Amino acid sequence: MSRCYNFSAGPAVLPEAVLEQAREEMLDWHGTGMSVMEMSHRGKDYIGIAEKAEADLRELLKIPANYKVLFMQGGATSQFAMVPMNLLPLGGSADYIDTGIWAEKAINEARILGDVRVAASSEAQSYMQVPDFSDWQCDKNAAYLHYTANETIAGVEFHQVPEANGVPLVCDMSSNILARPVDVSQFGLIYAGAQKNIGPAGLTIVIVRDDLIGHARPATPTMFDYEVYAKNDSMYNTPPTYSWYLAGLVFEWLKQQGGLDAMAALNQRKASKLYDFIDQSDYYRNVVAKDSRSWMNVTFLLGDAAREQAFMQEAAAHQLVNLKGHRLLGGMRASIYNAMPEAGVDALIAFMKEFERTSV
Repeated sequence: MSRCYNFSAGPAVLPEAVLEQAREEMLDWHGTGMSVMEMSHRGKDYIGIAEKAEADLRELLKIPANYKVLFMQGGATSQFAMVPMNLLPLGGSADYIDTGIWAEKAINEARILGDVRVAASSEAQSYMQVPDFSDWQCDKNAAYLHYTANETIAGVEFHQVPEANGVPLVCDMSSNILARPVDVSQFGLIYAGAQKNIGPAGLTIVIVRDDLIGHARPATPTMFDYEVYAKNDSMYNTPPTYSWYLAGLVFEWLKQQGGLDAMAALNQRKASKLYDFIDQSDYYRNVVAKDSRSWMNVTFLLGDAAREQAFMQEAAAHQLVNLKGHRLLGGMRASIYNAMPEAGVDALIAFMKEFERTSV
């Protein structure tokens, strides 16, 4: 059976070359006679895999030496609590930008632990755009400023890094990390679940500046303290070894594609093609503000909502799968992360043209 074009929001498509390499190495990694998933995480072979993965990620993102890279479990959702546990002191406050469902989840979790201010929100715009920077009301004494770089559900993305004015900037970059170059030095902390642009589910990456480590609240559990991970090379306990290995293969693949500059050019081209088609169509529409449209998650509505099920069924027959929009918004969503080839976007557009022709 030939592979389909998988537009899932996550777990998401992986590079075919990565899957093929993992298949080849499944039973015998480099002559060791065992699979990576069978290795001791403290053995020389696995430590080499882990160290190379970190080195490649540092190279791709140009991560400065005064930042630690932590390979963790628990998904980005666990970071909603871990960030305030480590960065929000008792009696302090943190600023959050509210741009949709994932930002709301981070806000609600942080409020369990301390004082949270919503410094800006796009709720009045139905979360269909990034809040205008001129409307932000940030506290210069905040412990940190948190934002969600890309909201996968509506397809809303920041296309520039906010100015934090000296306050540590914290970013949930789960769904657009590695999609374009980013200046890590502008951030105090970046976190990202792996299952969109990094690798399979099970791994979470945290990139944190050294001066923000070591300030966890006294009651913070051991496995929620960034310092524990930093001091133990992310191996205080058994890490998600196979997901870490596969992430390393993805980092190698990204370097082979030309790095993040090349990925940015490809991702912008893929997104522009799809948005341009939707905009010229009389049958499809996207309701996100144009300056806030996501490169990663393209949402769209059909002219006849009653035809949504038919759209998905016919798309699947053409090997175009997982296009159903999030249950909270409905409609369609095409997630076109790094590993989605441009040919997949072209195939989707060709199908959409034909579906429109037979529907109007």
